[in-house]
Amino acid sequence: MSDRLRNNVIAGFIVLAFWIVSFSAMAADPIVTNSTSNSTVTTSTDAKSTIRTNPPSAISPSINASNSDLCMVGVSGAVQTQILGISTGQAYSDENCMRLKNAKVLYDMGMKVAAVALMCQTRSVYDAMKFAGTPCPINSPTTGEGLIGQEATAEWRLKTKKIPEKQQSSNMNRGVFLEKLVSGILGVILLAILVV
Repeated sequence: MSDRLRNNVIAGFIVLAFWIVSFSAMAADPIVTNSTSNSTVTTSTDAKSTIRTNPPSAISPSINASNSDLCMVGVSGAVQTQILGISTGQAYSDENCMRLKNAKVLYDMGMKVAAVALMCQTRSVYDAMKFAGTPCPINSPTTGEGLIGQEATAEWRLKTKKIPEKQQSSNMNRGVFLEKLVSGILGVILLAILVV
């Protein structure tokens, strides 16, 4: 069993335990006050008061990623029951965005070949440059200088191991697919239990 699946199962049991505790609290009768008063004037009064409270709320943390100069994506979420509230947040960096920004800065500083060399670290840009007849720059191991044009083409033929690897397709193998499927189904079941 993978660590991720094990962690998801443990988290599921924790949520289930909190749900059971909160369900028992929800099943309790509301506070009811009955009072009867009699007077010598033969007045009779019956009063019934029911007090209900709003549930507490968990508020997910705010992650500010609205600045256009950041290559970050913020993700946050929260879950609240009658007893326990949990909230979390995380910021993730986008490597391709960072590569694009760095290449733009290099280009703006007049270092056009360096900007192209930085962009050529991805296979799609490498292939596009090759198909356009303008190969990506490469460093010559003998002279230590950067090569461009036909010299770069000749060096790329000798150094095929330096060609960026193709990105893996988004096809998942069966084990990863089943793990994500089980995690998703478990999450939906636990969410349905919390809502009920």
